[in-house]
Amino acid sequence: MSPRTPVRHVVSLVPSLTDAVAATAPELLAGVTDWCTHPPGLGAERIGGTKNPDTARIAALAPDLVIANEEENRAPDLDALRAAGLTVLVTEVRTLDQAFGELDRVLVRGCGLPRPGWLEEAEAAWADVTPTGPVRRAVVPVWRRPWMVLGRDTFAGDVLARLGVGHLYSGHDERYPRIPLDELTARGADLVVLPDEPYRFTAEDGPEAFPGLPAALVSGRHLTWYGPSLAEAPAVLNAALSSAR
Repeated sequence: MSPRTPVRHVVSLVPSLTDAVAATAPELLAGVTDWCTHPPGLGAERIGGTKNPDTARIAALAPDLVIANEEENRAPDLDALRAAGLTVLVTEVRTLDQAFGELDRVLVRGCGLPRPGWLEEAEAAWADVTPTGPVRRAVVPVWRRPWMVLGRDTFAGDVLARLGVGHLYSGHDERYPRIPLDELTARGADLVVLPDEPYRFTAEDGPEAFPGLPAALVSGRHLTWYGPSLAEAPAVLNAALSSAR
């Protein structure tokens, strides 16, 4: 969408992008998903989940733009929104550099907004990030029952790599493979990284499955979201990873 087209109402189907729009021009948000938890107190209408949005309700809101993501949202839902005559902007984010580019595309080119200062701050925060010491080898679960881990071509994997943490399934054929726990514990990892989303790992739920292995409990918003949280993510994640030594 050209920035010459006025955008006054936006529906966001992605929590990260909701956070980004809310930090830049909150008045644009007409609808958000049930999973859009940040910032707290969003006044926009809730339109269902990321995987099961109420497409009829979204169409009734008549947004100028719907923002989505190719991984988080389902193609049939996006096709239904297009069939209803809505403009749908779909992002693809597999690396940190892609995240910065897509945020610019959504906010500046899509919504016609000035480039936000927080995006400049986020790029600056990552510009000088250099791993110190040897690369640590990690298992990074994102779900249990069944156990699922980071695989190839993931945004979170690229973020960790920039912080000096290589995950053991980065070369797997799948992006989020299911791996039996006995295999995860036998791979010779240096640590296990446990985010609090999409599965909410805690000190009481997760580390006990990896006895003898240092566990880093990390903020899922800082590991997996691409938005304003990127500005503080290097410091927040480094602190959590350091505590697992």
